[in-house]
Amino acid sequence: MLWEVAGEVRSLLMLPAALTMQVAHPAVGAGVDTYSVFRTDPWGRGERSLASLQLWVYGGQEGIEEGRRLRRLHRSIQGTDTRGRPYHALRPDAYAWVHATGFPVYQHGRRYLGGRPYTDAEERALYAEWLRVGRVLGINDRDLPPTLEEFWPYYERVLSEELEATRVVRELTAVDTRVPPPDRGPRALRLLLRVLWPVLIPGLARFRAFVTVGLMPPGARKAIGLPWSARQERRLRRLGRVVAALVPLLPERLRFLPRARAARAAHRAGRI
Repeated sequence: MLWEVAGEVRSLLMLPAALTMQVAHPAVGAGVDTYSVFRTDPWGRGERSLASLQLWVYGGQEGIEEGRRLRRLHRSIQGTDTRGRPYHALRPDAYAWVHATGFPVYQHGRRYLGGRPYTDAEERALYAEWLRVGRVLGINDRDLPPTLEEFWPYYERVLSEELEATRVVRELTAVDTRVPPPDRGPRALRLLLRVLWPVLIPGLARFRAFVTVGLMPPGARKAIGLPWSARQERRLRRLGRVVAALVPLLPERLRFLPRARAARAAHRAGRI
């Protein structure tokens, strides 16, 4: 199931919600606030995060190496969290929560962008696959609940006991027009965007904040204290209907990200 979800363009709309839920954890928020370059290199940071996620799902042995690289990277990340408690990035509760957020966001996002909710069987299959991806990242079986029935009480406990509107959450959900134009992609496109950026960025910033909060599961939104109105809900549902209708009509080269396209083509050719 993850081959259909993680590498499709609809996932790009869901990822900001998962990231915001991650940094609402006091330890994760403190680590990102201190160590991440998301403020000084937002496009590079986003590109690297997306490439890493694609490797976990589609990369095979490369994905396993990427999981090891991430654990090495996080060994030195430690300090004091937003509640004054010592933290380490590889501490199981924080490290596992970062991975856990993907499942409820995919499950919730499907209700809006997929045309229909997942069935019970599909949810169980998706959760089982997400646990397998966790093993690629070095998350032990005991660090996340082994079944979907046990996941939801764990999830609700983290929402009620840990999540808060950290400094990074406030930044990620703000309508921030200070984001610089993209510094990736073809040179001609970058030059064009640089010229048009003052016109484009206000609308793009509002849209980003809108989908970040809207595609976050309501329980997480409430736990963090993010407002969401009935009018916004209606707008999100309209957007979801358009996306759900149009994306399946796209050719594969437009519907799936490069790593996903390559893996799917290799599978069809019998190479994997």
